Amino acid sequence: MADKPNMSLEKNKMPSQAPDVRNKNFLEVALGYTEEQAIDEAKRCLNCPKKPCVGGCPVSIDIPAFIAKVKEGQFEEAYQIISKSSSLPAVCGRVCPQESQCEQRCVRGIKGEPVAIGRLERFVADWHNANVKENPVKPESNGHKVAIIGSGPSGLACAGDLAKKGYDVTIYEALHLAGGVLVYGIPEFRLPKSIVQKEIDGLKALGVKIETNVVVGKTISIDELKDEFGYEAVFIGSGAGLPRFMNIPGENLNGVYSANEFLTRINLMKAYKEDAHTPIKHPEKAVVVGGGNVAMDAARCAKRLGADVTIVYRRTKTELPARAEEVEHAEEEGIKFAFLHNPVEVIGNDGWVSAVKCQVMELSEPDESGRRKPVPIEGKFETIEADCMIMSIGTSPNPLIKSTTEGLDTQSWGGIIADEATGLTSREGVYAGGDAVTGAATVILAMGAGKNAAAAIDEYISNK
Repeated sequence: MADKPNMSLEKNKMPSQAPDVRNKNFLEVALGYTEEQAIDEAKRCLNCPKKPCVGGCPVSIDIPAFIAKVKEGQFEEAYQIISKSSSLPAVCGRVCPQESQCEQRCVRGIKGEPVAIGRLERFVADWHNANVKENPVKPESNGHKVAIIGSGPSGLACAGDLAKKGYDVTIYEALHLAGGVLVYGIPEFRLPKSIVQKEIDGLKALGVKIETNVVVGKTISIDELKDEFGYEAVFIGSGAGLPRFMNIPGENLNGVYSANEFLTRINLMKAYKEDAHTPIKHPEKAVVVGGGNVAMDAARCAKRLGADVTIVYRRTKTELPARAEEVEHAEEEGIKFAFLHNPVEVIGNDGWVSAVKCQVMELSEPDESGRRKPVPIEGKFETIEADCMIMSIGTSPNPLIKSTTEGLDTQSWGGIIADEATGLTSREGVYAGGDAVTGAATVILAMGAGKNAAAAIDEYISNK
């Protein structure tokens, strides 16, 4: 007789470090399910015939099928199902916003919590990495060459799918380490870099080559890649690494960082370690401006450096764009929030930040779309003491590729114009996807764009 389904209305809780312990170290916060917890959680899945959860996954993982294997304790079989659709399952299981994608469509979420799809994906990937040592088999070459610009999620996904089809794929990465935002943007306590390296090693085993310290547009151009190096197609997955600032007085003071720089120094260059070769301020009081996942990451990093941290956001908690789990973790770790505050000046002392002056805001009446805009309360200001200010109000694509590639159409804000379904740009044989096209978005959406482009590139070269 088959095991009865688990009809609990709640997910199995994720084991994690205690808040007052983890806010002082950079070790991973979530500890992962045990085998028993994973099987118990898998039993909550009803294996719906219409698979609504799959429609919420940007890379179309067969979610009920892999969960059914977990339920049976067949963890490697579950991994093989996931890996047919995803090149980075251990990454996605950790950083995907499942609550607004696959889990949002889960039938179990109608009268309780949805199945913990992300936690199960993470468990399966971690089990595979811990127990299976054989590398994937390198496919037979089909004799065609493709270049990938950028080794972030979209580039890695595109490279993985093309390599599986036998393409000779080379990734060109500007930094000294592959992984893009996965290594420079997302902190160790959310995504251990050993996990990212393991996923990249799997792609290398498929034959993907990675050239680091190559800045396309400076070191080499797209035209040279095609005309001189013989690549039949090029995929641009260069991300959106150009930080934005508010252009308010005092932004040039010492102690003001973009979140991009702050996180890169900590995550990629390990500035939190005592023997680090890159400098970073260990603040006593830090103000982080913004309300997205990057702001949460920056704030939680500053907390681990010993700072008293306040996140300044011009709307209310209800409008925070960050994942609810990240906000909850930040609150548990002792990070404060100043809602309905908008910085108007960075106050300095002897060339360094000493305080941030904020305009107090209120939300307007809803407009035609139902959105309430933050508007200033005239004459009402508050000053927050700080010796460090981290700006996390968004990023744009770096203009380097646009400025060095003739005939490549871009948006007024810098994003490359590309077909949504295929990634094809205005240049024949040149495709683009991820944050370089959309602006800053999620890892899984970037991966979906990379997969779509890989399919389109394969069709383009096959038709040639």
